[in-house]
Amino acid sequence: MTQFPIFPDLKDASVLITGGGSGIGAALTEGFVAQGAKVSFIDIADKASSKLCASLEEKYGISPLYIKADLADEAAIKDAVNQAVEAHGPITVLVNNAAWDDRHEIADVDAAYWDKNVAINLRHQFFTIQAVVEGMKAAGGGAIVNFTSTSYMLNIGDMPVYTASKGGVVGLTKGLAGKLGPDKIRVNAVAPGWVMTERQKELWATPEGVAANLQRQSLRHELQPVEMAGPCLFLASKSASAVTAQVLIADGGIL
Repeated sequence: MTQFPIFPDLKDASVLITGGGSGIGAALTEGFVAQGAKVSFIDIADKASSKLCASLEEKYGISPLYIKADLADEAAIKDAVNQAVEAHGPITVLVNNAAWDDRHEIADVDAAYWDKNVAINLRHQFFTIQAVVEGMKAAGGGAIVNFTSTSYMLNIGDMPVYTASKGGVVGLTKGLAGKLGPDKIRVNAVAPGWVMTERQKELWATPEGVAANLQRQSLRHELQPVEMAGPCLFLASKSASAVTAQVLIADGGIL
């Protein structure tokens, strides 16, 4: 029994997920493991990632491959992709999920902070795609799912560098969809709303803030990480064979 929809064509697919060790990423990792896919994920959090691997092996009899790497480091990205390919074959599904939704004031941003924020939230998506794309072409095609955010669509003012990066993810998605479509590679994006991860609950999800957000949603329940897995699995699967250059908004109906 699984809480995830099953897409048979994802069985045995070689899947790579960035930021797959916790939060939304952990739900994505489990969602692909539940398909019977060969899953690798990149993260930097050893404790959470190891715990996830042990939990999934106990639940499904399959352990994903955890690869520790700094996604702000282009060389580390290439090395991580090589490890995933060596273990599971050419990547045919890439999910760029890793992000850093740090709140910041305009006056506190310097060039180093800007570069770090953009490296984690936007730049790594391009370089991870660059590292997998030739293998994906050789495999006959594939699917790339980039995670953006509804925050840049809602004029949220607490994290301008983050929202600039997430807006850039949409431009990257559409540009690469046009470039890679002739190679049978689909590129789409998922835009979550406010998902109640442990990080959100610990740092920013006050009762008042959550209540106000729920009043804006058409669906009046707190969004959970597992709810982002279904849209991602669909876009990765052949059920979405005619879908590319799109942004699937999963925000409970605010937009």
